[in-house]
Amino acid sequence: MPDLPRAYRRLWWATGIDSLGNGVFAAALPLLAVTVSHDARDVALVSAATYLPWLLLSLTAGSVVDKVDRTTLMWRTQTLQALIVGVLTALVAAGAVTVPVLVLLAFALGACDVFYDNAAQTAVPDLVPKGSLHRANGRQQVAMIVGRQFLGPPLGSLFFALAWTLPFAVDAASFVLAAVLLAKLPRRGGQAESAKVLDGVRWLMRHRLLRALALLLGINTFCGQLGNATLVLFVTDVLHLGAGVFGLMLAGAAIGGVVGGVVITRLVAWLGDLRALLVSLAVNAIVFVGMGFSPNVVVLGGLFAVSGFVTTIWNVVTVGVRQQEVPSALLGRVNSVYRLLGWGLMPLGALTGGLLAHRFGLRVPYPVAGVVRGLALLAALPVIVPAMRGATPR
Repeated sequence: MPDLPRAYRRLWWATGIDSLGNGVFAAALPLLAVTVSHDARDVALVSAATYLPWLLLSLTAGSVVDKVDRTTLMWRTQTLQALIVGVLTALVAAGAVTVPVLVLLAFALGACDVFYDNAAQTAVPDLVPKGSLHRANGRQQVAMIVGRQFLGPPLGSLFFALAWTLPFAVDAASFVLAAVLLAKLPRRGGQAESAKVLDGVRWLMRHRLLRALALLLGINTFCGQLGNATLVLFVTDVLHLGAGVFGLMLAGAAIGGVVGGVVITRLVAWLGDLRALLVSLAVNAIVFVGMGFSPNVVVLGGLFAVSGFVTTIWNVVTVGVRQQEVPSALLGRVNSVYRLLGWGLMPLGALTGGLLAHRFGLRVPYPVAGVVRGLALLAALPVIVPAMRGATPR
């Protein structure tokens, strides 16, 4: 990446290493949960605990990110996550894991993610020129997707099959390595002397486009968790696949995501931001409906690949819009409000998916999620289209 600054490249490497560990953990955690309980509601509860901090802590994280040095916050958060996963590794080795233990540790890791992700996303505009944001964000997405979805899950499944403690030990080591890299980033200090959370709330509520995108993201992430919370049971109980194949299937989304991250600059130049967003949202709604009717892992993996591709388009475009529209001193707080609206419903989506799967079957959550996503897109069109065309930007 010779066209991007050295400090950004260090952040990119840290993102890649952290994401690889997260991908290993993401595949191993539900597999571990299934060994403790085969009840869809318990599995969904563990998933919900991972995302509950976005509802409870997002606003606090935004205020902290704008007041403190973001580099220091990132490496300290990664260090804390290494300790948390280290505790989980020891508990797995001792055979002392229960559903409440998994819920508690999943919540703790999710809480750290709230602070780290907000700081990392807010730091990108400080490290690269404004004209390079799409390229930098696209490469960040590639690093995250390769680690979290492409390499991490298959390795996590394989490691779990070899030894239950192995994937969690690997995840802890990845946090340590990422913390070392992040500690060497330049210090920039806080961006605001008095970072009041309400300032971020007011700013976002006055911005018509970002407000609409945040609400739409909230519905889409709710639907994503509604479908994916019991995916491990869908794969193992309905498609009758083993732990190793579960990780490989998840790699389908990563393949699509990597392709999306690589071509995003040219694609947006061809379609424009608005068309790229609308296509990604419409395709994802259709794909989610199809997932519930997948006859085998090949079809399901292919649909995950398409979903990964269009989700990356959405992520890169909307992150770029925020980074360009929001003043730097407010970016942490506005991001936190955006994430609260956009990710706050994920635990509810996971719980809803678990209840639907338990009551109506493991295939049902995906079509329900797809239909809701489609209806949400139709409802948002009258706001998003004119706002992105510049007719009523605020």
